[in-house]
Amino acid sequence: MPITIPSELPAYKVLRDENIFVMNNERANTQDIRPLKIAVLNLMPKKIQAENQILRYLSNTPLQVEITLIQTKSYTSQNTSAEHLNKFYNYFDEVCNKKFDGLIITGAPVEQMEFEEVTYWNELKEIMEWSRSNVFSTLHICWGAQAGLYYHYGIPKYQLEEKRFGVFLHKINNERAELTRGLSDSFYAPHSRHTTVLKEDVMKVKELEILSESDEAGVFMIGTKDNRKIFITGHLEYDRDTLKDEYDRDKEKGLAINIPRNYFTDDNPELKPDMRWRGSAHIVFANWLNYCVYQNTPFNIEDIKK
Repeated sequence: MPITIPSELPAYKVLRDENIFVMNNERANTQDIRPLKIAVLNLMPKKIQAENQILRYLSNTPLQVEITLIQTKSYTSQNTSAEHLNKFYNYFDEVCNKKFDGLIITGAPVEQMEFEEVTYWNELKEIMEWSRSNVFSTLHICWGAQAGLYYHYGIPKYQLEEKRFGVFLHKINNERAELTRGLSDSFYAPHSRHTTVLKEDVMKVKELEILSESDEAGVFMIGTKDNRKIFITGHLEYDRDTLKDEYDRDKEKGLAINIPRNYFTDDNPELKPDMRWRGSAHIVFANWLNYCVYQNTPFNIEDIKK
């Protein structure tokens, strides 16, 4: 079964052109099955780009997935048209009485600010608290992972001496974990961040397990023992050119930025980036949907609770 999204959403045409099976709402309504209800709290500035990236990997599954896009009310994106936001997005107070099998909280370019200084921090705290009883499994990405670890467990983030920027080699700590099932012993994943969380802080929390880490990039995948909360500190969802676009943007602004590590062929920005993480991204997102969500979420979605 495919992902189910409105046919007017830009991602619908993008994914169809990539020969990815997507289904519009009208056709989905004729099928007598219960789709997985997945909400995406999109905190990225370029929301359409983030939609395309995440929905691409949620489409790689035999399960039917129904998507609800959420934006914050306390901060309005300046990089996405109001028409798009009004047509495809919900505010939290419009969905807070609903339950979801899964929730994805994306990254956001606010990591160098203290959490409490972020405009929508109080709203995000409300959403993360709500997710404990209204969502079966929540996947937090990059800054979203740092925010979740801080809110739920008090784990702080630390400023890095230089931006952790590039594609880094990771290892699996627990090959029997459901989220890492099918991954190679070592695999690549992109990172783009100025802050980090420390392994020793995570290990102090008995409820958490470090599922994957990198000698260069630090802890990568963290999960609770029951898979109700997953934290990924990098960006497996990134496209081939996402790091290149960030590098070009910062260069044009005159910012100090290093060439992304292990990304361009021969470290030459004029050459095509080497995409080493696509297979691993498909596996991780499919594992989250299947093992962390579908295999364990109640058939009656109203039975979801803490």
